[in-house]
Amino acid sequence: MKRLGKYLYLGYFGGSMYVTFEVLWRGRSHWTMFLLAAFLFIVIGGLNEIWTSWRLIPQVVAGAIIATAAEFAVGCVVNLWLGWGIWDYSDMPGNLMGQICPQFALLWVALSALAIVLDDVIRWRFFGEDKPHYTL
Repeated sequence: MKRLGKYLYLGYFGGSMYVTFEVLWRGRSHWTMFLLAAFLFIVIGGLNEIWTSWRLIPQVVAGAIIATAAEFAVGCVVNLWLGWGIWDYSDMPGNLMGQICPQFALLWVALSALAIVLDDVIRWRFFGEDKPHYTL
């Protein structure tokens, strides 16, 4: 039960932060983006459970790839299949079916780095896990 509470907290934090960034950036967001961001915050933040060496760059690159793949998958469902029109990158160079593009994939690099560090600080401060100590 304690573990569930931790992941609910981490997901809520990550989803809320992303929606806040998106509203500041685009002026709007969508509930599906909260759910996707909550999931991604938990997954990307947990990458150093796999990479126990605390090497930041491999985690950030993996996080960006995971986030871009998830954005594509969710976009195919909510935008193409359901037709909700939450985002459309069709006018961006190098886009794939209007759901992902290189420019926003690069943004996921920065957001992944932020997610990894924030996740580790939260786990350390609030859940008594190891203090973050990164190498590049």
